[in-house]
Amino acid sequence: MEKEQVDKIVEENRRRNAERNAPYRPETGEHAAVGERVCVHLPDAPIPLQYVPREMLDEVELVQQLRRCGSIREFIRQELKEPESDLLREEVWRRWVKVRIRYDFEFWAIMFARIKDKMGDGDIPFRLNRPQRKLLVCLETMRRARRPIRLILLKARQWGGSTLIQLYMAWIQLTQRRSWHSVICAHLKDAAANIKGMYSKLLENYPVWLLPEGAHPHFRPYERTSNTSVIDGLDSRVTISSAETPESIRSADAVMAHLSEVAFWSRTRLKSPESLIRSVCGSIALLPDSLAVLESTANGTGNYFHQECERAKRGESDKTFLFVAWYEIEMYVAPIDDYPAFAASLDEYERSLWNRGATLEAIAWYRLKRREYADHADMMAEYPSDDVEAFTHSGERVFDIRQVQRLRENCRPPDRVGEVCARAATGKESLDELHFVDDATGKFCVWALPDADTSVLGRYVVVVDIGGRSVSADYSVIVVFDRYWQMYGGVPEVVAQWRGHIDHDLLAWKAAQIAAFYQQALLVIESNTLETEHTDGEHTEYILDTLSDAYTHLYARASAETIRSAAPSRWGFHMNRSTKTLIINHQIQMLREQGYIERDLLACYEHDVFERKPNGSFGAMDGHHDDILITRCIGTYICYSEPLPVPASSRLRHDKTRSLPLSEASM
Repeated sequence: MEKEQVDKIVEENRRRNAERNAPYRPETGEHAAVGERVCVHLPDAPIPLQYVPREMLDEVELVQQLRRCGSIREFIRQELKEPESDLLREEVWRRWVKVRIRYDFEFWAIMFARIKDKMGDGDIPFRLNRPQRKLLVCLETMRRARRPIRLILLKARQWGGSTLIQLYMAWIQLTQRRSWHSVICAHLKDAAANIKGMYSKLLENYPVWLLPEGAHPHFRPYERTSNTSVIDGLDSRVTISSAETPESIRSADAVMAHLSEVAFWSRTRLKSPESLIRSVCGSIALLPDSLAVLESTANGTGNYFHQECERAKRGESDKTFLFVAWYEIEMYVAPIDDYPAFAASLDEYERSLWNRGATLEAIAWYRLKRREYADHADMMAEYPSDDVEAFTHSGERVFDIRQVQRLRENCRPPDRVGEVCARAATGKESLDELHFVDDATGKFCVWALPDADTSVLGRYVVVVDIGGRSVSADYSVIVVFDRYWQMYGGVPEVVAQWRGHIDHDLLAWKAAQIAAFYQQALLVIESNTLETEHTDGEHTEYILDTLSDAYTHLYARASAETIRSAAPSRWGFHMNRSTKTLIINHQIQMLREQGYIERDLLACYEHDVFERKPNGSFGAMDGHHDDILITRCIGTYICYSEPLPVPASSRLRHDKTRSLPLSEASM
């Protein structure tokens, strides 16, 4: 690295440290995280110089009067017209404090909330650290805009995200609202009880004079229930539960919910994380000061929490997404003896940390900590620098998480939804008078209809993965690839997809309809299911042979003559251990080289949850599907194995069948 570049890094590091180390004094409001601040000087107040939220100055007459008078003494003389006394000065100060805590969470926290000191045995005032201030800005932005507070928080460890959320809810109940009920639900009941314990500690030390007359800062049981407590005098309830025993929160009548470690909520036959969260959050009214926060450390990809984070990042959820990187946490720093030498020694990954905003001291800590891990991926999972690293899981996932994230960049909702219809549902007439019908309840999602203005031979490829008939079975999937840009060095893209449950013979004809609709596309059917099932007298082993009489562009893994003289099951793409490994390795290459354009987000999820099993086989994680993924693996392989598409004017011969390349035919 050149000296000039090193010098720039060292100078920028000084600036970053100066910004991070700026004095944070929530007692006075100096460098407060939230809101525009106005300076108020009251020389005879316990805190003479204060920077208070502008809203407090604009909306509260007491604040305006005190600022105009310039001191508590003059306020008593001019506004109250009373003789000055210690008792009256204390009463004015308390009135000021009661106003400020309604507008200034940071002031309330440092003055009246106490938490356990992680570095010692005692309790300390709650002074927000830098990640907590980032979280508070997110919460307060929604609250101050009078919007319902909805947040999903992906946490790194050991910075107190749960602490802030719980005490923020307590602040709303103690200073903003009455009869404002809350729920705390964690993956384990003990974890929820620990979170509530923060609230109990707060009340133990809370001044009585801050509460309405007659209220007392302690919990009492609510109607003899063991899981619900009520704040005496405020009629605000707090209910705790766990994802293991959720019954107590289903009728909690809550307007605030803190749902903790959601990624670790178990899924069983009778309950799932999404159903439980719907039962809690679905009853929370869309009101100002209502709150629903889902927070968790990551626990692999493809689960409910991961999917909700992705939805929030794309702006499709009602929740704001927030992530805090390890280098934003103050404790993760190490001293540096020679700054220029250290800056010059940064490796490629460390330079990426620098470009994301880490200081050199933070990178020095990371370099030391990294030596504890044999695999850097384990370090990234424990101390993630971004949300993608956070979701890297310990299982042997097949597809690189960053490459899957890149695949998502081209995904979007379909332009149209409906079905391809014809004169009949089956038989040769099912291929006559084909047309697309818009239908919101249809299963055929379309990102691009067939191009009627351009005639290209071999342009479209349609791939079918056959699932089960029942709603609990795997889905059947039909996907359409457009290979047009491969003629010019580009890549194929997904342009349409059908996904649902259907009888297999009907599925075969539907696939033929879609293939015919897309300019007589090559139709590739993964044939294992049809070749192995012999039930209900359906003679499904003959489905593809029957279909081939009506549709002439059916894919085969051998020549047509061989098929006619041998078993009809030779039609289609046969999946076995060798061919599955072949197409999966090809799909790994496709993601690495950006070899195709994906449109469907579910396909990306299935890439995320696809793993190598302990016995060496491939498949989706338990509870997940891989039907869409298999169509992509087969489809991209076929797109690059078949001859390139050509304009119809070239009049190149296209056989009615396609023979598999030797790489598969020999297996």
